[in-house]
Amino acid sequence: MTEPLPSAAAVPPAEPGAGRAPLRLASNGASREELRAALGEAHLPTVLAVLAHVTGEDRWLRPPYAPTPPRGAEDHDSAGLPEEVQAEVREAALELICDLREGRREPAPAPSVERVAEILHVSLGANQEISPDYGPLLASELGVIDLDVEIPHPPSAADFRVLIIGSGFSGLCAAIKLARAGLAYTILEKNPTVGGTWLENTYPGCAVDTPSHLYSLSFAQRPDWSHYFAQRGQLYRYVQELADEYDVRRHVRFEHEVTTATWEEDEQRWRVEAKRPDGTLETFYGNAMISGVGFLNRPAYPDIPGLDEFDGPVMHTARWRADVPIEGRRVAVIGTGASAMQLVPSIAGVASKVTVFQRSPQWGLPHPNHGRPVSAGTQLLMREMPWYLGWYRLRLVWNFGDRLYPALQMDPQWEHPERAVNAMNDRHREYLTKYIESELGDRVDELREKCVPKYPPYGKRPLLDNHWFSTMTRQDVELVTDAVTEVRPEGVVTAHGTLHEVDVLVLATGFQAVRLLGPMEIRGRSGARLSDTWGEDDARAYLGVTVPDFPSFFFLLGPNTFAGHGGSAALSIEMQTRYTIRLLAAMLERGASSVECRPEVHQAYGEEIDDALSRTIWAHQGFSTYYRNKFGRIVVPMPWTNLSYWYMTAEPNLGDFHLHGQ
Repeated sequence: MTEPLPSAAAVPPAEPGAGRAPLRLASNGASREELRAALGEAHLPTVLAVLAHVTGEDRWLRPPYAPTPPRGAEDHDSAGLPEEVQAEVREAALELICDLREGRREPAPAPSVERVAEILHVSLGANQEISPDYGPLLASELGVIDLDVEIPHPPSAADFRVLIIGSGFSGLCAAIKLARAGLAYTILEKNPTVGGTWLENTYPGCAVDTPSHLYSLSFAQRPDWSHYFAQRGQLYRYVQELADEYDVRRHVRFEHEVTTATWEEDEQRWRVEAKRPDGTLETFYGNAMISGVGFLNRPAYPDIPGLDEFDGPVMHTARWRADVPIEGRRVAVIGTGASAMQLVPSIAGVASKVTVFQRSPQWGLPHPNHGRPVSAGTQLLMREMPWYLGWYRLRLVWNFGDRLYPALQMDPQWEHPERAVNAMNDRHREYLTKYIESELGDRVDELREKCVPKYPPYGKRPLLDNHWFSTMTRQDVELVTDAVTEVRPEGVVTAHGTLHEVDVLVLATGFQAVRLLGPMEIRGRSGARLSDTWGEDDARAYLGVTVPDFPSFFFLLGPNTFAGHGGSAALSIEMQTRYTIRLLAAMLERGASSVECRPEVHQAYGEEIDDALSRTIWAHQGFSTYYRNKFGRIVVPMPWTNLSYWYMTAEPNLGDFHLHGQ
């Protein structure tokens, strides 16, 4: 099957409104001179987008103001404009901010969805064609249209309650949107506070590899990110602030780990048991249930003989022990995925030696903003200039999203499938190979074979280079490519019989990504367990959100919903949350007591998913990846663009569901 085409009819009606960003500034904001100084370092393509949006004037989208195409991944702050034109744009922006702040000017009406797409297209330098079909997605992300669900006469908390499992990004988004819709909820959280991934992962160097201004909920953007790619600490604070800002904590039962969930058909509700810290169980009831646990929450431990016999500390990156000293010690790191790529450069030079055990090399992508702080002037503009933050973020929606999609689709006519899946993918391979070789410097001949992958780029999750390749050239870092065969009390043994003596053993071996919902026992309407329905590692769900025989149960970041070609988890979470709440609203409006996906719909969607995935890079057999289960089925990424999935989840088709109890 080809990728689903978007249909405007699928988009729920929404009138352009004032949006989320401030249209007028407080008169006691930054001074005129402070604004002028900040505009001196502004990102001019974003400034031009704001001018076109707020003034409604087309001239800001035409020569001599239209930006030139950027080179590579650079932000292209100058927009490629001559100095005199840059000065004119900055002065116009200053006058606009001051006029709005002092009430001398009213903003133009909110742009149409088509105009939002046009403005973004021009501000990107017009080297990437953006279809007008992107308009509704972009406009909702920008905040000029509101697609949130508001139920006119919501049921009381005594009559209807939603149970949410987990209080990371997914759980908090669901809670905030349920509250806006007027629906009561309770969150069951196994940890003592909110945070999910950013609570549990504390290893040195832990950070996000999606830009900070994109890795945030569209309705809760922040102007004060300290870096363009935020470190773990600031991400953790962001999640904590969300819980406080939207008064979520009083709805959370902390240190309550869900053990079982059973659908009670007679009562048309879920009975959920959660374990308290003292080991006793508490029972909760909900008319619907949402899983917000995601798929990167249960560490994967390697099956290595002798692992339990190591004399020193052993810890997984996802269970980092701050009490274990690293300084001056010999540290072994098993694994070279995302956490290793962040950890190893952070401890190299602190440990006396770092030995990295690699099964296969990773492609690492350079980005000029990686490690770059956000200047005080830029933070000021994101705070003080209407829509500046929104338009800067919207560029990231495209540049870190569907822009890369064509490079991941197999071309059956391509002559070199062993190294790439199509011509564009091959150009990326050539560029990334040259980049890696340049990072290896005078050790390139020695390390090329170890560091340059032979499989097509993006076959595994794309990783940002955190100085990984240059770190491999250090004299106190050793990259070992022999397979690990056993662990002894004094160190790690590899296939050639070499013993590497170490003091600390770190497992950077990822998560049980294909074993969704881990140890929970969930029984549906028939009494069957979800783990039996799925098997050990073959999770399937309609739109990644819902499964037959499990009424009114919804997954956020469920199977085949990860945008493996790029994007933000926040975008996927918001799409799935909106779909779930619209489905609950339709159920309540019709007087139904539960909603359940039809088996034939679920089956047909599964076949479409498998067929579409068979033509993507993740089906390439030249590498192993946690995206596939032991049978080779691709379980984690979706085959669609973000755009197509947005349309697919914009409005539920009630014909896909049984509405029980009408």
